[in-house]
Amino acid sequence: MEVVVERERYNPLLKRREIHAKIVYWGEGATPTRNAVREKFAGLFNAELDRVVVDYIKPEFGKQEARCYVKIYDTPEDLRAIEDEHIIRRNFGEEEKAEQAE
Repeated sequence: MEVVVERERYNPLLKRREIHAKIVYWGEGATPTRNAVREKFAGLFNAELDRVVVDYIKPEFGKQEARCYVKIYDTPEDLRAIEDEHIIRRNFGEEEKAEQAE
């Protein structure tokens, strides 16, 4: 998966970095999962995985490309205080279910 950052800015009021990017995934099949995109952005921007949130991934018709909007918070507490519950569930739901099962 290749990432091309189109726009990036730091929002001091919400204590987060906001990134609009294009993901190119030639030969990889389906659109990458949120978790795969979170891991890729955490690696690229040297952030912990629990501070990264993927707001949306919008695939482009007929191409193996997608536009996405990713937010990297300063702390996990800022993320939990600001983000909507459904966005948190989309990004961290699988991990929380695994922890509850153990």
